[in-house]
Amino acid sequence: MLRCTRGLRNIAGSARTVEEAATAIVGFLHSQSADPRTSEPQCALVRFYMTRPYDALDPDLQAFSRAKLRGSTPDPDTKVLTLMASYGSRPEWRDPRLSVDHQAIPLPSVEIVEQAPMIAQLIRALGIEITDVVKPRVSLLQDESGKTYNVFHVEKALGSPYIPAQDDFVKPHGIESVIGFGGLLPTGDLFAVVMFSQVSVPYEAAIRFRNVALDIKAILFQLGAT
Repeated sequence: MLRCTRGLRNIAGSARTVEEAATAIVGFLHSQSADPRTSEPQCALVRFYMTRPYDALDPDLQAFSRAKLRGSTPDPDTKVLTLMASYGSRPEWRDPRLSVDHQAIPLPSVEIVEQAPMIAQLIRALGIEITDVVKPRVSLLQDESGKTYNVFHVEKALGSPYIPAQDDFVKPHGIESVIGFGGLLPTGDLFAVVMFSQVSVPYEAAIRFRNVALDIKAILFQLGAT
């Protein structure tokens, strides 16, 4: 974890934007998850998400969001879970714009979030109420500044109701475990990193990623994601 912390700070230190930092972070975590003996990747995919207001998205992502809502237009301040960066063992997993389903996921209500089981469980596992992601409270943000968050952990991904695309993703790519970590920024926006591992990750190892979440939050803060 100490090496990971130093590495994250080094690779993200030269980033000028949140997008650049997110891209560096997912690439670093993917590379550091390789088998030290064979250098073979042990993490199929790493993704970095952040919620952003609908009116802050570019036109393509706004169109993607409307398609997710079957053509309805979200309110300007509706939070949209946006795929900021992605890195994986397949070339199409290395560009967020190539994601078929996850480029931008609007979160207009708690009911809509509940329809995406992995997202809903990820938010709960971090110790955050879904209502506070959909509409953040000012009082909550004042209390969250130094909070250490929990970790979303699915030790057995195969057959888990929280991990979708079992036949298209989990089974063919040998996904064993899933780890998610993140937290809330002072803006009320949620950030989260999700790692899809091809080796089993026990809880005792997964929970250590709480510290990585705090390091990433500090990096985002320095970039003005406040």
